[in-house]
Amino acid sequence: MARVAFYAPMKAPDSPKPSGDREMARNLMKAIAAQGDPSDLVSRLRTYDKTGDAALQQTLRDAAQAEAKRLIAQMPLDTDLWVTYHNYYKAPDLLGPQVCAARGIPYVQLESTRATSRLTGPWAGFAQSAHDACDAAQVIFYHTANDLITLERGRYHNQALVELPPFLPICELPPETSGHGPMLTVGMMRDGDKLASYAILAQALSHLEGDWSLEIAGDGPARAEVEALMAPFGGKVEFLGQLDRDALHAAYSQSSFLVWPGVNEAYGMIYLEAQSAGLPVVAQDRPGVRDVLFPSDYPSVSAGPMGLAKHMQQLLDDPLLCRSMGSKARAHIERHHLMPKATERFWATIRPMLKVSS
Repeated sequence: MARVAFYAPMKAPDSPKPSGDREMARNLMKAIAAQGDPSDLVSRLRTYDKTGDAALQQTLRDAAQAEAKRLIAQMPLDTDLWVTYHNYYKAPDLLGPQVCAARGIPYVQLESTRATSRLTGPWAGFAQSAHDACDAAQVIFYHTANDLITLERGRYHNQALVELPPFLPICELPPETSGHGPMLTVGMMRDGDKLASYAILAQALSHLEGDWSLEIAGDGPARAEVEALMAPFGGKVEFLGQLDRDALHAAYSQSSFLVWPGVNEAYGMIYLEAQSAGLPVVAQDRPGVRDVLFPSDYPSVSAGPMGLAKHMQQLLDDPLLCRSMGSKARAHIERHHLMPKATERFWATIRPMLKVSS
């Protein structure tokens, strides 16, 4: 067994504020520990700078220096490995490389990005620190093909780049949907990319024909804007509000398919969850999104809302096709995107490295 020091500079996995980043950090800790290896959350220091504030960056660097000294002195002596999740230019890992060098243990990253374009401008120093942290890692696990592009371009010497597909933190599939019910959308309601997805969805709905209904799970500060977008459809659209995990899974089980355009989604856990329940997905063919979807002919971004509507109409008009696609998607998730596969992939790479370094 190996003892793992886990760190997430963007947001700690036990943060009280929900987000996809927090959920993925939790899932990764769970997967790493699934074979009995203890995984310790060694620091909650958040090095996130949202706006490119030089003074804040210096304050965070000072805090990181103090935290690194503490960890070097106090981290359990039997720690075998350091794993950092989501090192990038707005939240670089300012701890791991220092601590690992002092302790003489391997340093590994999960879901890291190299933003060369940010090496100038307000985040220049933080971007360089993120690059330096990438260079220090013996192994970087990447989740999407899009991430691999920049990691390969900036690969440091013989650094290993290993695919670790996004996964659900479960060992078995949940109950399968009946396939009968309304369409389902799951998305937070906030300005930016989420609201852009809702706008595309609303335009797509305007092109649908026949009898249809849509349930929307989600809430947030842009709720009024989303409601305004959906107002022309009257009672065909029902707002479910923010759902807890059990209620969301119940919604999956009572729906026919999931629709969400996926503007700038890193990959989107909702796609994995929906497909695991046997729901086919209608989404635009975007980087990241395509890494978690059952391989199929998804509408291109250039096809716009009309392309999305065409695929939605196909599933609405052909329930047998909808069920067939859902079953194939469910089998795809079982083969590639459940926790046991992620655990196996992680330790198959790491255990030989620990034997060499010991």
